[in-house]
Amino acid sequence: MTMKNSLKFALAGAIGAIITIVIFLALGLNEKEVIIKHVPSTDSMNVKYVSGKYEGAAPEMDFTYPAEQAMESVVHITSSQTTNYGRGGGMDMQSIPEPFRQFFFFNQPQQSKPRVMQATGSGVIISDDGYIVTNNHVIKDADEIEVTLHDNRNYKAIVVGTDPSTDIALLKIDEKDIKPIAIGNSDQTRVGEWVLAVGNPYNLTSTVTAGIISAKGRNIHINKSQSAVESFIQTDAAVNPGNSGGALVNMNGELVGINTAIASPTGAYSGYSFAVPSNLVSKVISDLKEYGIVQRGFLGVMIRDVNADLAKQEDLDVTEGVYVDSLMENSAAEDAGLKEGDVIFEIDGNKVATSPELQQIVALHKPGDNVIISVDRGGKRKDIEVTLKNREGNTEIVKKDKVDLLNTLGVELETISSKEAKKLDIDGGVKVAKLFAGKIRKQTNMKEGFVITKVDGNKVTSVDDIINLLKDKKGGVLIEGRYPDYPGDFYFAFGL
Repeated sequence: MTMKNSLKFALAGAIGAIITIVIFLALGLNEKEVIIKHVPSTDSMNVKYVSGKYEGAAPEMDFTYPAEQAMESVVHITSSQTTNYGRGGGMDMQSIPEPFRQFFFFNQPQQSKPRVMQATGSGVIISDDGYIVTNNHVIKDADEIEVTLHDNRNYKAIVVGTDPSTDIALLKIDEKDIKPIAIGNSDQTRVGEWVLAVGNPYNLTSTVTAGIISAKGRNIHINKSQSAVESFIQTDAAVNPGNSGGALVNMNGELVGINTAIASPTGAYSGYSFAVPSNLVSKVISDLKEYGIVQRGFLGVMIRDVNADLAKQEDLDVTEGVYVDSLMENSAAEDAGLKEGDVIFEIDGNKVATSPELQQIVALHKPGDNVIISVDRGGKRKDIEVTLKNREGNTEIVKKDKVDLLNTLGVELETISSKEAKKLDIDGGVKVAKLFAGKIRKQTNMKEGFVITKVDGNKVTSVDDIINLLKDKKGGVLIEGRYPDYPGDFYFAFGL
């Protein structure tokens, strides 16, 4: 190509570009400037929006409907505890029944005057005949419980029952003209779904905050009960001290959880809060109403979550599920044929990916219930039918008279294993697993962990032994036993 032809092609190209630009500008003289904006999605099932013209910004969401549905059902709870203990602690001689005072020697500071300590929290009305659900830690150790409704009506409440394992308690007030909340299905909640937290933080009554479900099946190891069940719904709705026992509701105003805990380095809200799922709450309160205590089935396995490291270490064919580390003696799992090394991935067709999910599903069942557990064993699926047992290793339902006596004593008891008995050099005994408001704590200074070996001089080796000795007892009771970490025998006396 000659230099002359090259110049002709270059000139033609330049003229063409100029013409194109002129035409574009001529056509666009009357057009407005186009601005592209990235607007985050805020759609969620059942969320209402304020009507109005959309002008490029996300529409404002309206939470008034679920808030209005929930507020009338959320109550303010004040629990009071009167203590007769002075700075030196210990026990007042007058609290010991006369026949047993000779067994005790007191050398302690003079007791101070009774002091009243108060704690506040929230609760949720679940039926129109006065039943209210809250957290166990809101009313734990209370001598008096006061409930204030949304319209400021005030009532004294009684404790129907408590379940420290889930931190749930059931209260009752003498009133019928109250609005219960609608209870939703927490299994149907989804991560990313909008929810509201309704409660009384810092005594600021009827406070509503909004957030989303940020995770499900969380275990934050806050519950120190031996058989703790933690499978929390995690949200970023602001929850603070005083919200405990309040409602977590979906956008239909249905209860999907009871707000229970926060993750915080300061003690105040800093990003995440945790609620007991409503399906688990429903099971607990149903048992408390019918039996006075939760009837909980146990598998009897030691477990841990499967991850990539465990899968490699144990040469597993899966990287998700719950690994069976070991089986307890005479447990439901052992009787059914589960084996160490099995990976549980389904129960009754429900997917199980983590230990908290497994614990929650099992906790929804009673002793004697049958469940189908699907496991991966050496790369092959195996479905195993398991009959769940209670903590004592049988399928019996705990009777209410037994519950009433244990509630009067204010104690949770466990029959110790043969291994524990051998360590203490005794034939057997009954461990005081938990103490709460009742005769033993009020009249003695017994501590949790104490192992009872004798009641009124009679040897005891099971919980039923103690029940049978005390169920018709009136007057003074003498308890003998040992602490695992202290030498010698200890004696405690109280009156029934």
